[in-house]
Amino acid sequence: MLITDSKTADTAPNPLDLRYSSQTIASSPRLARAGESLVYKVVRTSRLYEQIVQQIEASVLDGTLKPGDQLPAERELAQRLGVSRTAVREAVKALREKGLVEAYSGRGTFVTNGTSQAARQSFDLMVKIGQQEGSPHLAELRLILEPGIAALAAERVKDEDVAAMREAVAVMDRSQKDPEAYIEADLDFHLALAEAVANPLILSLIDSIVGLLRQQRIKIFNVEGGPQRGQVHHKRILEAIERREPESARSAMRAHLEQVRQDSQASSASKAPGKHAQAGLKVT
Repeated sequence: MLITDSKTADTAPNPLDLRYSSQTIASSPRLARAGESLVYKVVRTSRLYEQIVQQIEASVLDGTLKPGDQLPAERELAQRLGVSRTAVREAVKALREKGLVEAYSGRGTFVTNGTSQAARQSFDLMVKIGQQEGSPHLAELRLILEPGIAALAAERVKDEDVAAMREAVAVMDRSQKDPEAYIEADLDFHLALAEAVANPLILSLIDSIVGLLRQQRIKIFNVEGGPQRGQVHHKRILEAIERREPESARSAMRAHLEQVRQDSQASSASKAPGKHAQAGLKVT
């Protein structure tokens, strides 16, 4: 796909390779291989983020960018495209909403296959329509899925998966007063478990409920002692994974989900008195 500007077409620089690799960084940027038409040119017109979205979307559709490819860091991508970091940030947000990329805290932005987007939208809609009903349903779903995922992860985990889990736990340790950092690291930990299973269907399913998991964690973060209790369980799960003990990992995850369920109930109960008080006023 070519984006051209008639005023700059003759002087536009070489097209840019948006894939992240040592070769991409070390050499002159390019997207087209020998004999192929040029794909990208520096963006110079209005609504820049939309043009970035169109370029990356076209590259995904034509196979230039494939599921699992990592995009360059925000600063580098902005330099390569000749736009601001704000435009890149807006473009990545739009691409995430389309289900074409996913951003992982501390690891970067990756091209996805888009298969989880419909499921994600359905789950999100369910919660928006009935938030009170959605929470126990999510807890039940997690109890069915995640203990088995933890057990499989203990059997199949690689060193890089363990490293990702350790890093997530370390971030949570130092982010007990920072809800955003803690919650993102918490999500990274559970996604790393799913990635360790090396089953794309499982990963796609967990990815599809990330939005629900984030909302659940936001609600229970301020429950007294919640983050600390969560860390105890995260470390027990990690220890079982490191020892490659599937049943220990299964049990540790089940205990963690029970803790999450209790904290969710505590969070809901803390909001109930106000509702009852309002109801009482109406009755009297």
